[in-house]
Amino acid sequence: MKVLVADKISPKGVAFLRAQTGIEVIEAYGSSAEKVLELVKDVHAIAVRSETKITAEVLAAAPLLKVVGRAGVGVDNVDVEAATERGVVVMNTPSGNTIATAELTFTHMLCGARPVPQAAASMRGGQWDRKSFSGIELFRKTLGIVGLGRIGSEVAKRAQAFGMRVLAFDPYLAPSRAKAMQIENVSLDELLAQADYITVHMPLTDDTHYMIDEGAFEKCKKGLRIFNCARGGIIKEAALLAALKSGKVAAAGLDVYEDEPLAADSELRKLPNVTLTPHLGASTAEAQESVGIEIAEQIADVLRGGVIRNAVNMPSLDAASLKVLGPYLDLGAKLGTLVQQIGPQQIASLRITYWGRIVDLDSNAITRAIQQGFLRRISGESVNFVNSPVMLERLGVKVEVIKSGENSSYTELIHVEALAADGSRHSAAGTLIGKTNQRRIVAINERGVEVDASGKLLLIENRDQPGMIGYVGTLLGKDGVNIANMSLSRQEAGQTALMVINLDSEPSAAARAELKNHAAIKLAKFVHL
Repeated sequence: MKVLVADKISPKGVAFLRAQTGIEVIEAYGSSAEKVLELVKDVHAIAVRSETKITAEVLAAAPLLKVVGRAGVGVDNVDVEAATERGVVVMNTPSGNTIATAELTFTHMLCGARPVPQAAASMRGGQWDRKSFSGIELFRKTLGIVGLGRIGSEVAKRAQAFGMRVLAFDPYLAPSRAKAMQIENVSLDELLAQADYITVHMPLTDDTHYMIDEGAFEKCKKGLRIFNCARGGIIKEAALLAALKSGKVAAAGLDVYEDEPLAADSELRKLPNVTLTPHLGASTAEAQESVGIEIAEQIADVLRGGVIRNAVNMPSLDAASLKVLGPYLDLGAKLGTLVQQIGPQQIASLRITYWGRIVDLDSNAITRAIQQGFLRRISGESVNFVNSPVMLERLGVKVEVIKSGENSSYTELIHVEALAADGSRHSAAGTLIGKTNQRRIVAINERGVEVDASGKLLLIENRDQPGMIGYVGTLLGKDGVNIANMSLSRQEAGQTALMVINLDSEPSAAARAELKNHAAIKLAKFVHL
């Protein structure tokens, strides 16, 4: 398998890839867009930083591509949507630059409190001006952190060491975690009103774009100091400029901008109370080595069929999570393909319900496995964990996931139901049994059964009358098909009965036709799991 290292990463990361059996590494730093299109024709993975653009055109030219790895956090240079449609995993390295970015943020905060860059420039100019560069202390001031993820948490620790009171706004922050970190979890409006310093640490999304705008600055204290080492566009630059000029904001520090590189004539460059750096968040020797090694390890894991970490377009699974979830993923895929085969060709929606202990697990990955299983016989090898939601959406199939708190007959249960436009429903449920996590199908179309969730199944719905089991067994025997297991289900005597049979081999077309033509048999369906 070939790995294209399109941008320069840590030599240790490249060396790690070269040391892996069966992996050939191609180093092509600084290649033109045309050269990249030529190089990707037979590669299985691409490693980039921020220079090389992985566009839809590049992805289309790489039919063997499995993974794109970004040595860094932002994936702005990768067309994630196009990669997802093609089933290509896009990964980043969010933890590698955590300390570097937290320390840069704190450097900006210190420069905002004490105008060290301005004083240093004055000294280089031959001056000795102590009066013009008076500052304030961080001690006993209030810091508002917008986004308390990895980097925000590290900034909080450093602020507490300086004796600051720390507020945080993060809609996903659990109160228990905030309490454990001795941080006050508040609303955004409360943070804006109380903070002496504000630093933002959120990704740029539709919800966070211009989160700090004119209206936000109006709610802040006069003399606020504000910093952004996360993503340009979270703070509206036009609003920041106005607040700096009016004195509402006393100082600011920016490492990221709405448009990069920052225009040479930008007004931000002219203000004396603004410290600017050219997107240096991850620019430390330690961070670059860390992300280079990390992305190399992640790419190797994917190519070996192992764990997937830090994927931006699918649930990430580390080794520990995969060990726990593995049996559920397999069971989910089997239930998905079973429901697809017993249902109509066109369905309107897919309803997935989880009961019991499984509710507390990361069900996102299990849901992906069910979707992939459902599409396996429709889309073939082109469907995978990454693109299965997109493919279902393209088919017009809505997916509903329910985590039920109600009691079930089983400790844990997965129920998959396909709903057709005409209102008909087709379903299957499964669970894990025993210490070895044996996969069991325990219901089909709401009829209780118990069969092994593997191999070949024959489903027969028939009028409940004597001799049917013998008839089916004799027919299969004549056809040379051995029965491995059989489960029977009926609701009332004389009504409809269901036989689910595990087979060692597939019945012939003639045998299946004979089953379907029997007067008492309403449905005879062969299913391959």
